[in-house]
Amino acid sequence: MELNLNRPLVFLDLETTGIKVATDRIVELCLLRVNADGSRKIKTLRIKPGIPIPSEATAIHGITDEDVKACPAFAEVAHELAAFMDNCDMAGYNSNHFDIPLIVEEFLRAGVDFDLKGRRFVDIQNIFHKMEPRNLAAAYKFYCNKELENAHSAEADTIATFEILQAQLDHYNQTEFKDKKGVISKPVVNDVKALSDFSFTNKAADLIGHVIYDEKNVEVFNFGKHKGKAVADVFRSEPSYYDWIMKSEFPLSTKKVVTAIKLRGFNKESVKTELF
Repeated sequence: MELNLNRPLVFLDLETTGIKVATDRIVELCLLRVNADGSRKIKTLRIKPGIPIPSEATAIHGITDEDVKACPAFAEVAHELAAFMDNCDMAGYNSNHFDIPLIVEEFLRAGVDFDLKGRRFVDIQNIFHKMEPRNLAAAYKFYCNKELENAHSAEADTIATFEILQAQLDHYNQTEFKDKKGVISKPVVNDVKALSDFSFTNKAADLIGHVIYDEKNVEVFNFGKHKGKAVADVFRSEPSYYDWIMKSEFPLSTKKVVTAIKLRGFNKESVKTELF
């Protein structure tokens, strides 16, 4: 269906150095301007962010510091981009939460007053989540074609979860899945180890996922200012960070894991001292 527009609608997507609106930067952007008459203009640019691109961000979008070293800084193209989006409504996927706040932040850093007053914002992800809810009752209806009675009672929810897994094994039998590296497999099989491996987003070292394993099976922080850094390395360079974790409201299971890592590092240092 063609869009019914009274004024242009700009679809945008950003690739960035991270997910923190206040501190991360754009490394690539695309703006698709759909005009009221149905005509379209598209603008795609890579941006030199002015800060290093973390390896975990590169792993997602494939853009390195080398790729953008000759590209313009955002401030150099800010007026051009603002003009492209002048008098336009805006749309994107998760754009209300991330893309729009971050690009506005970049405009403000560049000294460009990008006025949002009077604009409308269409977030396609919010439409998707509202129309296709991803809660237990929705999963029960989708996979089992049943209404979940007594939702949020422990017994009803537990039985429904069991039935959903049974239905998933039938629904996805021999179904192919392509991971981020392009590897194709058929992961939903009647094997608990395989299902456990597939259902993890990250391989967590603690129960909640504050500490995860990287591709080299090294424990790294999955939060805060040291996100992506090896826990042992952080404790060596900034011992007070361990003390802060232990005094803060982290789960005891997380504190147990980071303590084990710290002690392991301490024992290694002791061995080195004894050997040399």
